[in-house]
Amino acid sequence: MKNIGYKAMLLAITLLISSASPDRTDFKVDVVVIDAGHGGHDSGTLGSKTKEKDVVLKIALKLGGFIKENLKDVKVIYTRDSDKFIELSERANIANRNHADVFISVHANSLPTTTPDARKQSIYGTETYVMGLHKTDENFEVSKRENSVILLEENYKEKYEGFDPDSPESYILFSLSQSANQESSLLLASKVEDQFGTRAGRRSRGVKQAGFVVLYKTSMPSILIETGFLSNTKEERDLGDDKVQDYIASAIYRAFKEYKIQIESVN
Repeated sequence: MKNIGYKAMLLAITLLISSASPDRTDFKVDVVVIDAGHGGHDSGTLGSKTKEKDVVLKIALKLGGFIKENLKDVKVIYTRDSDKFIELSERANIANRNHADVFISVHANSLPTTTPDARKQSIYGTETYVMGLHKTDENFEVSKRENSVILLEENYKEKYEGFDPDSPESYILFSLSQSANQESSLLLASKVEDQFGTRAGRRSRGVKQAGFVVLYKTSMPSILIETGFLSNTKEERDLGDDKVQDYIASAIYRAFKEYKIQIESVN
């Protein structure tokens, strides 16, 4: 996505947010929940030497550290700060219970193990998702993989009202629910991808929509960030590098800061 596309999108979203809430003059973005995906017995995607759960925890903690250090008025809450398993519904509940203003879920991508190696090495880069109905098979595969975590939970059929992460029909539920926070989520997602592409030296694959259970259950602007592909040898090496993790976390921090300033200025 070109910079001019980002600018046009940001302007349109800002106008939508401003017109939708003209009477709010004291709104503050001062509580953020940072969610490191997977954990415990759920390793997430796997590289040749790297586990998603470990990479994203380091990035999430670095992100929280940048926010705490530079935005003293913002309270940072982690869904996990160690290697433990947290159910998808509980991740969202943590954000809802704490009346978070923003929910940021951090993940790492991967192509299926059956993918030819040449394709694995050609696909790399960041993606930031907002809640919505998937428009491509690729987006659907990402949401299926992330949502399959519920299969590790007890009584998941009752807990998630019969939702089947592998069934396209189950995702109709998402298409029937237009999030009131979609414009704000898109604004934040766009800023994240802009920072990745222009400041952090990452290849941005853009802002996308898909039906993620963890985003569906949150009641505030929410995004899910795929920080790169562990199936790509070079990108796996990058994601395991402490300095690259700093770049990624600082890019998300700068996007959050820009979002906070913009939202507070128009409300």
